[in-house]
Amino acid sequence: MNASSFSPPDPVRIDLRDAAAVYSACFDALREGREEEGIKLAEAALAHRPDEARLHHVAGLLYRQIDENEAAIRHLDRAARLAPGDAGIAHAVARAHLEGGLPSIALFRRALSLAPRDEDAMMGLIGATVRDRGPAAGLALIEEAVVRHPRWVAAQEMLAQLLWQNGHRAGYTRRLEATLAADPRNLSLWRSLISARINGEDLDGALEAVRAGRAAAGDHMLFDANEATCLADLGATAEAEARFARLGDAPGAAFQVHRVRHLLRTGRPAEAGELALRFTDTPAGDMFWSYASLAWRMIGDPRALWLEGDPRLVGLYDLGDRIPSLDALAARLRTLHLWTHQPLVQSVRGGTQTDGQLFPRIEPEIRSLRRAIAEAVAEHVAQLPPPDPSHPVLSPRRDRRVRFAGSWSVRLAGGGRHVSHIHPMGWFSSAFYVVVPPPEARGPAPAGWLTLGEAPAELKLDLPPLRLVEPKPGRLVLFPSLMWHGTRPFEAGERISVAFDVARPPLYSPSQ
Repeated sequence: MNASSFSPPDPVRIDLRDAAAVYSACFDALREGREEEGIKLAEAALAHRPDEARLHHVAGLLYRQIDENEAAIRHLDRAARLAPGDAGIAHAVARAHLEGGLPSIALFRRALSLAPRDEDAMMGLIGATVRDRGPAAGLALIEEAVVRHPRWVAAQEMLAQLLWQNGHRAGYTRRLEATLAADPRNLSLWRSLISARINGEDLDGALEAVRAGRAAAGDHMLFDANEATCLADLGATAEAEARFARLGDAPGAAFQVHRVRHLLRTGRPAEAGELALRFTDTPAGDMFWSYASLAWRMIGDPRALWLEGDPRLVGLYDLGDRIPSLDALAARLRTLHLWTHQPLVQSVRGGTQTDGQLFPRIEPEIRSLRRAIAEAVAEHVAQLPPPDPSHPVLSPRRDRRVRFAGSWSVRLAGGGRHVSHIHPMGWFSSAFYVVVPPPEARGPAPAGWLTLGEAPAELKLDLPPLRLVEPKPGRLVLFPSLMWHGTRPFEAGERISVAFDVARPPLYSPSQ
């Protein structure tokens, strides 16, 4: 279905007293990114049926989808009072309170009393426990869950992540290892162990797990592909080349990305660009566009300029006068940094990152920040180059609304930085600076600056950044999510930033 052929349902044709029809239409609006239409329909129907639990439920979900959590909580709380035995509503209430920054442990426990096997609700309870009672309490709860359910892969992965973030670098995969000793043919757990070690930058340990897994569970693409990528990243070029050649066109976007990386690292950018281009129309296309950009820059292909060269793709917006108080915002953000170490899977080095989504929180400092950022994003989208259907960023769908695919805060100390990376789930990505060390503390320029277009260091490519941006309190930088970005380390001081991904416009856009 394309945008030009899609017509949203006409609310006038829906009998507002028919709760089932309204509920179905509102869920369609939720699924298709037409939240405002769904909200209007739900609110109109609730004027006729104020005690209809399912209408309050779907209204809450619609508000939650656009980060309006105060309204979401109001509707979901009402739904729970009207339908106290509904497990789905109970879980939605708990999730909205958690995302809004409100106490939610008791709410998740109630949801679990109604649906004891709900793994998502259990994960929510762990997140609520970390936030409300501290990392140690959350770790104890997830460890207890893993002991009871050792083959629960998501829980095993969460335990490894939380142990890592709390500084347990030596034993963060110990539960995975213990479970595999008892269940050595479990490919899902071998995948989790190998990935955890790779994300922990322990490539030798990942290779050790690959070989142990193959010995225990037999030959499998999981082991072959990870062996090839680890060898390549370790610089064992000849061994990696032999394994990549043997695997050839094996399926899986992650494996093909590592093939492209191997070609770039070994000085074959033309081949890398051709291989990347084969996958740009897949769901993982943005990862391949990012590597195609490096390949094209290396060989002087004009498509590199077409992809990232237009200066309107990157925007700098100074929002200091739109934020009531950067100091108050910084104080609020500091309370949300609960962990002692960087996340296992993210780009942060020498700092911490907040859990969960930032923009759904209901504190006034966060709400005012979100409003200012949404205005700036709309300004940025309005000034973009003309639509180009073949360009991965310049979609003909230019939605006037702003939706966020993720939002978080990062706090760095002296020596902290971000390694160069991309955000394949976003449309535009960002850095908003709240606290920045003074120049005399951070060191000579460009210490602490944002880099755009710089290749990952491990590829060892002779490509300078396309642009360097100086951080300043109140400054927002917007750039395509497929553009490589990182930061230079700085010597001393504190840096607090907010980052987010702007979601791609939905299939249906009211601006059309």
